[in-house]
Amino acid sequence: MIQITELSLPLGHADNAIQQAAAERLAITEAQIERFTVFKRSYDARKKNTEIKFVYTVHLALDAGLEEQVLMRFADDPKVKPAPDTEYVYKAQAPEGSAKRPVVVGFGPCGLFAALLLAQMGFKPIVIERGKEVRERTKDTWALWRGRKLSPESNVQYGEGGAGLFSDGKLYSQIKDPQFYGRKVMHEFVKAGAPEEILFISKPHIGTFRLTGIVAHMREQIRALGGEVRFQTRMKTLKIENGCVAGVELDSGEVIQTSHVVLALGHSARDSVRMLHSEGVYMEAKPFAIGFRIEHPQSLIDTARLGKYAGNKELGAADYKLVHHAKNGRAVYSFCMCPGGTVVAATSEVGRVVTNGMSQYSRNERNANSGIVVGIEPGTDFAGGVLAGIELQEALESKAYEVGGSDYSAPAQLVGDFIKGHASTQLGEVVPSYQPGIKLTDLAETLPEYAITAMREALPAFGKKIRGFDRADAILTGVETRTSSPVRVKRGEDLQSLNTRGLYPAGEGAGYAGGILSAGVDGIKVAEALAADMLAGLAKRQGSS
Repeated sequence: MIQITELSLPLGHADNAIQQAAAERLAITEAQIERFTVFKRSYDARKKNTEIKFVYTVHLALDAGLEEQVLMRFADDPKVKPAPDTEYVYKAQAPEGSAKRPVVVGFGPCGLFAALLLAQMGFKPIVIERGKEVRERTKDTWALWRGRKLSPESNVQYGEGGAGLFSDGKLYSQIKDPQFYGRKVMHEFVKAGAPEEILFISKPHIGTFRLTGIVAHMREQIRALGGEVRFQTRMKTLKIENGCVAGVELDSGEVIQTSHVVLALGHSARDSVRMLHSEGVYMEAKPFAIGFRIEHPQSLIDTARLGKYAGNKELGAADYKLVHHAKNGRAVYSFCMCPGGTVVAATSEVGRVVTNGMSQYSRNERNANSGIVVGIEPGTDFAGGVLAGIELQEALESKAYEVGGSDYSAPAQLVGDFIKGHASTQLGEVVPSYQPGIKLTDLAETLPEYAITAMREALPAFGKKIRGFDRADAILTGVETRTSSPVRVKRGEDLQSLNTRGLYPAGEGAGYAGGILSAGVDGIKVAEALAADMLAGLAKRQGSS
């Protein structure tokens, strides 16, 4: 097939205009196009007050002889090239009757895709997930949001779908994907019921309500392929013998004997990280970030980013990405921006408050929200060993619970008051979306001084980039501490733990992903590596017998 890039068309164009433009670009007729696919669609908003256009990358198939002629004619044109092969190819297949079964610990995006791929390759994985299946988990999560009732094992962090389920459902990432693992993730989501547009729009998202059904469908695929998914089942201990995985002991006392484990914990399973550390699994402290959630009217962001095109249904709700390097040496940046969404209670532990952001597919809630966070480093900002970052998170979340009134309300402050250093006493026009509720206060009590100082400097700087970003009645809600895992469970080139053979640390909790797409991709890559090792071990045993 032929790939054409940077094909521009105005908003509101007819459906057949893309194929017409492609034919014109190649100086052929539409009748000579045998197959046509939109591979990517983005838009250029740099000239938002003149004209915003859609920019397409398309793939098209022509008659074989004509295709060769066209490529020769455009040999010097970088915008017309052979289309890359994006079809996923399985790299292993389990032998018939194989009794060896890998275990996948955790059923967030990483564990989901690791288990799905293992099942598709015939390895019949056993998945253990401490939380509940997606619909029961949703009920428990709403019990906190609406009734201040926390279920420590079934919440925003724990349960089928992981933390990514209660988020914007964003499916874009900074990862480099030369072999198109990301396309495999997208195709599996579409097969499970996601809208086909996620295959080509530049910043695809699904939204929480749609994700619940999609995740449940994928779970049933795993089961139909011979896999097993156990909910409300926690890994008590990883069994290690002579530096190799020997099994997984469950909280029920049962031991699953296995030589291969995918460790897809997510970034909040602190008890499991402590257990692995006590068992000697090698890990290191890593940087992460701390801060608050900020809320503005979505209309303000739309106007600032899209100008006269604000509110255009084809463009949807606008987003942003901001960074500021403060005088005290700290980097302050926006994180996990959720257009037309809500700020949500994301704690998984009694007596702690932590926030996150979420959007539905429509992205039509009143406010935009984003984390405004400050990067911090091990040793410099949290000393005391590998687990010091976890201890800092716990301390900050406990403080936020206390300052918020000790009832799972979150401490909050107006941006104008925060910059001036005054406690807030009343709201302005911006209505906070956090449930179960906020308590107006002085957020300087909840984070280290260096973070407060850097953010007070950054907010006016952001206001110069997005007019109104530092408006006085915008809302800051605290705290945002689980931006990423504070530890990395180190792995080698074979994707196995450096000192525990058969253990495959993966996804956000192990320090190798940051979002649904990158976690899913990591799950696929780890599943491939695990399958190859299982087959190599089987061949070795057969060769020696």
